[in-house]
Amino acid sequence: MTKEGIRGAKPDREAITGAVSTLDGHRPERPTARRPGGGAEFRSYYNQPVLNQITWEPLDIAGYLFLGGLAGASSVLAAGADLTGRPDLARPLRYTALAAVSGSVAALVHDLGRPERFVNMLRVMKWTSPMSVGSWILAGYGPLAGAAAVSQATGVLPGLGRLAGLGAGALGPAVAAYTAPLICNTAVPAWHDGYREMPFVFVGSGAAAAGGMGMIAAPVAQAGPARRAGIAGAVLENAAVTVLEKRMGMVAEPYKEGRGGMLMRAAKALTITGAVGALAGGRSRTVSAIAGAALVAGSACTRFGIFKAGQQSAADPKYTVIPQRQRLRDREAAEQDGAGGPAPSGQDASTDS
Repeated sequence: MTKEGIRGAKPDREAITGAVSTLDGHRPERPTARRPGGGAEFRSYYNQPVLNQITWEPLDIAGYLFLGGLAGASSVLAAGADLTGRPDLARPLRYTALAAVSGSVAALVHDLGRPERFVNMLRVMKWTSPMSVGSWILAGYGPLAGAAAVSQATGVLPGLGRLAGLGAGALGPAVAAYTAPLICNTAVPAWHDGYREMPFVFVGSGAAAAGGMGMIAAPVAQAGPARRAGIAGAVLENAAVTVLEKRMGMVAEPYKEGRGGMLMRAAKALTITGAVGALAGGRSRTVSAIAGAALVAGSACTRFGIFKAGQQSAADPKYTVIPQRQRLRDREAAEQDGAGGPAPSGQDASTDS
């Protein structure tokens, strides 16, 4: 490239952005080609994904997401039950919180490969890293949830156990919510583009699961807060997912199609069923337990559905490239609109500057 232009240009050597390269000397095909039956088919270089594929195991990471939400919301509900004199509701939820956070950390450590990698994440505090902040949240929350549950089970140091339970309840919302920015802080389109609604989805899902566990374990007379939490969580989760799918447009297709779509539809059916059952569960322990199980299962389906939708969107290059091109066109249009603003006084507005 010189001041006079390009020198030494070779014919047929121009790079075609987004094209599929071939090795037989023929002209590469463009990324949008016609299917034999009509419509458009998106293609990328060598028909390969644009992003590195998600290598996390679903049971590890989706399980980590689900159990973390269940643990955090259970501690919040347990603290409220303790403060309002509902020991038969607080007790099982404290046990649930300890079991869930233990399973969540175990799943995370299993994905990391070696336990010391989790410890290494605590060597620094990086406020701009959801993983770093989340590691410190878990490090503070886990011992509090454990102390509350152990004290509840053994009767040792009940005062300190109660304080630990209240502390776990204070950290519970952060435990339930931080995994949303954790996955949204990636290049996976179905996760990254949902950063506005995903925290509400996760908090609602966690509240529904914790409410479901309270409905299963507590007597009907003390399970009122659990029923209300289950209903509120189900409403929040489904409303946030609806807004997410509408706002994201084409990028939200993995939440409606394939394995991810199947899991998300199951989650919606289960949470709605559980919420309806919670409305009628104030008189029947059996109905309450069945509705609670539906809420817990729905929450699990939500987390696994979100994980699977992320895998699907990372594997298909159109969810990465098409939005990028649209943003580029929007930016260029905005720049052109800015360049074509009001003309100076005395100058024809139609004159090209």
